Amino acid sequence: MTKKITLKIGGMTCASCASVIEYSLKKEKGIDSAVVNLASEKAYIDFDQDNITEKDIRKVIKSLGYSVVEGEKDNGTKGLRNRFILSLIFGLPVIYMVMGGMLGISMPSFFEKYGLDIQAFLSTAVIIICFNIWISGFKKILKLGPNMDTLVLVGTASAYFYSLINLILLSGGQNIPMDHFYFESSVFILVFISLGKYLEAITKGRTSASIKNLIGLQSKTATILKNGQEVEVQITEVKVGDLVLVKPGEKIPTDGVVVEGYSGVDEKAITGESMPVEKNIGDEVIGATINKTGFLKFKATRVGSDTMLSQIIKVVEEAMGSKAPIQLLADKVSFYFVPAVIVIALLSGITWFLILHQLSSALTVFVSVLIIACPCALGLATPTAVMMGTGLAAKNGILIKSSKALEIAKSVNMVVFDKTGTLTKGEPVVTEIISVDKNISEEKILEIAASVEKKSEHPLAQAIVGKAKDDGITMTEAKKFQAIPGKGIEASLDEKDILLGTRKLMEE
Repeated sequence: MTKKITLKIGGMTCASCASVIEYSLKKEKGIDSAVVNLASEKAYIDFDQDNITEKDIRKVIKSLGYSVVEGEKDNGTKGLRNRFILSLIFGLPVIYMVMGGMLGISMPSFFEKYGLDIQAFLSTAVIIICFNIWISGFKKILKLGPNMDTLVLVGTASAYFYSLINLILLSGGQNIPMDHFYFESSVFILVFISLGKYLEAITKGRTSASIKNLIGLQSKTATILKNGQEVEVQITEVKVGDLVLVKPGEKIPTDGVVVEGYSGVDEKAITGESMPVEKNIGDEVIGATINKTGFLKFKATRVGSDTMLSQIIKVVEEAMGSKAPIQLLADKVSFYFVPAVIVIALLSGITWFLILHQLSSALTVFVSVLIIACPCALGLATPTAVMMGTGLAAKNGILIKSSKALEIAKSVNMVVFDKTGTLTKGEPVVTEIISVDKNISEEKILEIAASVEKKSEHPLAQAIVGKAKDDGITMTEAKKFQAIPGKGIEASLDEKDILLGTRKLMEE
């Protein structure tokens, strides 16, 4: 039996992390498909329950050095921000000591005398602040799954320890040239990597905001009939078959079928319909829509993850997690990227050492190759763009089913819609006033209509009142106001009985 699961994964820092997890999962017997999204930090897995269990899948992920996060936890933006600020504070003096002279900035005699000792102390502080990057990189070496943190570890550790050894030798009386110290390289790299991780976390947080907005449409509580009594319960406690009560102005908590009452329901959040839809006995209602005018009692038919809104959220999440064709190529490159970079860096360093016979020059080349390869835009660019695209679209009421569809959309030059009435501003406006009696002006018709509609909550009534206000028309107070469900209203104005509503009302 095939099952789909979505797991939140902790500890991913780059595209190669996602590639390693995905590759390892796909090798397991019973897993039909596995997609790991770096930007959302989630794995979308289809598996055969007869061959592998969810517990086994979690074990595979943990064996690679990553964690399965329970629930939606904070992505650590605050901690990453603090790490960047602290590393910058300790790193700036090092940058000043190394770059100050080049920029013609005067250097205090204290810095000139103890410059290398201060650099060693400050770079040690930066390394301690960013030590979890080293830990992450080292763990991935042990698991034979090197990632971008591994590159940072090798590059910064090489520069730092080489400089530290030279400083010890210098203190022992040996003559070590200044260009054999690279404390600033380890500081520069860690500060910028910390900034990059902080910015990535901000981006990830923003891209998931649209999903949170959709989830926010859901009602938190519902009023149900229990043993003949009205009881307010959490939405998670509503079961299929429960009788749910919804008063005017309340949000419909879940999907169901009306068994009693009549009302107009605002469904534009789900369907895009600008006008309230009349609901009578036997009609379906959708969770997260708003009951506008009357009282409704309905039987719950779909709850929890089965509701229409939950299915919409699922479609958007899957679209955010799916991979565009161009990303598949990037993933293939990312999987081999880190090992290839380490090999190239080693070969470059050895080659230059054999040519120049200078360890400092060879180390410079080795560290430079690793530094240049550190940014992880290759694996993050496409999923972040997809998440931002689908997220912003969902916020504006447009659902994109897959990343492939989003990528193809760039070539679209014509859009054909098969339904009328939904491509609107979401609220009606008065566009024309037609008088069938030349003795009554359009202004007088609008004045009468707006005066009697002023007490109605119907969107058409609000449109008429809005038009009157825009035209500066003074409305009078109507008496004996009464709404006629599904047809219109009746009221008394200047001792005259006024009927305003549908053709059906006029005929009756």
